[in-house]
Amino acid sequence: MSRQLLAMALAPLLGLFILGIGNGFLATLITVRLDAAGESATVIGVVSSAYFIGLALGAMFNDRLLLRIGHIRAYGSFASLVAVTVLLQGLFFDPWAWFVLRLIGGWATVGVYLVIESWLLTSGEQKVRGRLLAMYMISLYAAGVLGQLLLGVTSAMGDTAPFMVIGLLASLSVLPMAMIPRVSPIIEHAEPLPPLRLITMTPTGVMGSLGSGMVVAAAYTLLPLYLQRNGMSVHQVGQMMAVVILGAMLLQYPIGRWSDRHDRQMVLIGISAFCVVISAAMLWLPLSTPLLAALLFLLGGGVFALYPVAVSHAADRAPAGALVRMSQGLLLINSIGATISPLMISPVMTAMGDAGLFWAFGSLSLFFVLFFSWRRSVRPAPVPVAPFTATTPMSSAGAELVVTEELVQGALEHEHLEDLSDVVPEVDVAEPVVGPPAEDAVHITYYDDVEQMSSVSK
Repeated sequence: MSRQLLAMALAPLLGLFILGIGNGFLATLITVRLDAAGESATVIGVVSSAYFIGLALGAMFNDRLLLRIGHIRAYGSFASLVAVTVLLQGLFFDPWAWFVLRLIGGWATVGVYLVIESWLLTSGEQKVRGRLLAMYMISLYAAGVLGQLLLGVTSAMGDTAPFMVIGLLASLSVLPMAMIPRVSPIIEHAEPLPPLRLITMTPTGVMGSLGSGMVVAAAYTLLPLYLQRNGMSVHQVGQMMAVVILGAMLLQYPIGRWSDRHDRQMVLIGISAFCVVISAAMLWLPLSTPLLAALLFLLGGGVFALYPVAVSHAADRAPAGALVRMSQGLLLINSIGATISPLMISPVMTAMGDAGLFWAFGSLSLFFVLFFSWRRSVRPAPVPVAPFTATTPMSSAGAELVVTEELVQGALEHEHLEDLSDVVPEVDVAEPVVGPPAEDAVHITYYDDVEQMSSVSK
């Protein structure tokens, strides 16, 4: 990576890292505080869902504001609003006021991510997006792990100290962005594919994205409740949540490489079945601390890998001209799943007790196994066309960042192997031909068995 590219990406990544440290443990902090105050799991779920409602709203509308005022001013505005909402939560306690503050905070947070991701998107050519995305992922997950580990440290300083620290970090994250040259990348307003079109194109991708939003949101917001109610201190809860995020960080790549070499529908079935097994182990095994940490590490790897594998599967089917809009549409579906998850699962915990979380996890995962198996029997998956890309985009720009040069090349090649003109009618596709591309055409192979190219499933 050139020095110029690194210089362009360094400021937004540093801002992301600083903000992400505080944002990494805010959801956990709110859950444990509400539980310590005697609130029910249902109330905790409702307050938690507000953040994801704000994320979904911001993902749809914040790009309009960014186009009006520019990147640097937008970042300062959004980050300041994040700081204000967090500090207000530290000043007084009221669950319904917290609901409003979390909704505003979610809207502002996705605005911050929109600025960062759109800056990275335009920092280099399409061929370097993979490296930029890798740097983004490392910054995001490393900040999340560090933030969870700081939860116990800051809580020991007093009731308001964690909120003060998060507010300070949100304010400090403005500095790297304020020091970069006054040049704003140009972005366009996002027009994601509508849900009905996505369902027609990739039912498996839609269900995987929706389900991933549900299980990841529950892991962030309700898993700390489960841990605290099973006798763990705030410090221990933070450590266990750090283990979950570490599992997500370390296991996504090997799972992704597995999906590059095998039927991605089978990979989705395998991930879902694995989550069923982990949920059963959490319910029925006598859990020592090391065993609990190991199970949570594996659970993090499974639930966080579901979304990028689902997006990769959808990309195997999409025409090249629809890749960006498809990714943006699946991001919206994922946000909807995250919004409804705490509202659905928290009443189960209220009715069944703390174990209700893993009954819900297991039931959802079993449903995914059945759904993905049914879809595979109805329509086998196409051959993987590009390398898996681990991703956790938060905005429409982040969804576009996922569309690397390799992914576009693979999609163009796939258009020659299968007539995709009826998949997304309003998108131009390459003229279908019989058989593989011409000998002089650009061809990139990403799997071991080259002969698989001749058996693409219709």
